[in-house]
Amino acid sequence: MAKIYLIDVTNRDGVQTAKRGLSKLEKTMINLYLNEMGVFQSEFGFPTTRHESYYLKANLELAEMGVLKPIRLEGWLRAIASDVETAFKLVPGIQHLNLSISTSDQMIIGKFQGKKTRDDVIGEMVEAVEAAKAHSAATIGVNAEDASRTSLDYLIKFGLAAKEHGAARLRYCDTLGYDNPFTIYETAKALAENTGMAIEIHCHGDLGMAVANSIAGARGAIDGGQDVYINTTVNGIGERAGNADLVATVLALLKSKGFQEKYQLGNHIDLSKAWKLANFASYAFKIAIPINQPGVGENCFAHASGIHADGVLKDPENYELYDYEELGRGEPELVETGREICAGEYSGISGFSHVMGKMEVPFKNREEANEILELVRYANVEAQKPLVKDELLFIAKYPKIARKLLTLIPLE
Repeated sequence: MAKIYLIDVTNRDGVQTAKRGLSKLEKTMINLYLNEMGVFQSEFGFPTTRHESYYLKANLELAEMGVLKPIRLEGWLRAIASDVETAFKLVPGIQHLNLSISTSDQMIIGKFQGKKTRDDVIGEMVEAVEAAKAHSAATIGVNAEDASRTSLDYLIKFGLAAKEHGAARLRYCDTLGYDNPFTIYETAKALAENTGMAIEIHCHGDLGMAVANSIAGARGAIDGGQDVYINTTVNGIGERAGNADLVATVLALLKSKGFQEKYQLGNHIDLSKAWKLANFASYAFKIAIPINQPGVGENCFAHASGIHADGVLKDPENYELYDYEELGRGEPELVETGREICAGEYSGISGFSHVMGKMEVPFKNREEANEILELVRYANVEAQKPLVKDELLFIAKYPKIARKLLTLIPLE
């Protein structure tokens, strides 16, 4: 039986949320948390974007060190051969790529303004795949942007051309959230059957169906005989109305009626990391978690109705489909209400040493403490908010990596 894998795209699609973004250190922390959770792959950034280069290289170095293992790190770029060349020039160690190009007639006419035909689109995609192969890319996925408004026959032709030249996956992008669970099931099944390729399902929430569509699309691909890769973002953060939420998607895969009996994950997901990941992303993006967010919302395990309260006290399964401890909830959170010393961009060595001492981080000498403090100052400048404990610990443990994450070199 084919399996379901998760590819989280927070560090690519999520960071394209209008008026929001992440520092390079915050993007790295997201990768670390995703790895702890067991997510198969992170679409960790843009290898053709120069300000991403040091961050991408630093994360690949963490992978080589075994810190970001077993998660795979994959870059997103346009399906243009010159972009592939740029990607390998700027980030030589990159191994996994997703190459994207628009496929719908709407985009070919309205976006490309008639400068490309359907055959041109396939031709450019094939050239890009061949370029990636020439650089010995380990895996190549091809993305059909606006696939839900693309004719099925053309999508099959697009996928078969990609497969013939070495692509391993076809990403079906419901770019505008246009699909519904019924249409995406049929399309994903047909693509799997007719291309013989693993299918990626990439859904947006413009009509509020991103998670439902992702699950239905996954079922269709598996019924068509192929592995499926669901794209998610943490807290559903993404362009416009967002993407399929990672935690909600995992809960639906594992807890919805009868689904897991036939459609199974290809690797273990540790849901106990969900609470920490969701809250970090909320803090980093400065986007509050909705009170009714599945699994991690404030009210997910709150009961006010007398009937509900009585029932859940007798047996939680009366009114709770899953236990809060499964998501890493239930531990007390300590909030400082007295004197507080913060580590910020203007911190001095005494205050910083006090903060790190409370976390039991020793320094060999004052020189080492000053080196870490300087990195913490720069990290605060970039993030424009206090660093969380895990960020401070990361900088103290991997100062050379942190330095790369904080390095930006403008074009000359």
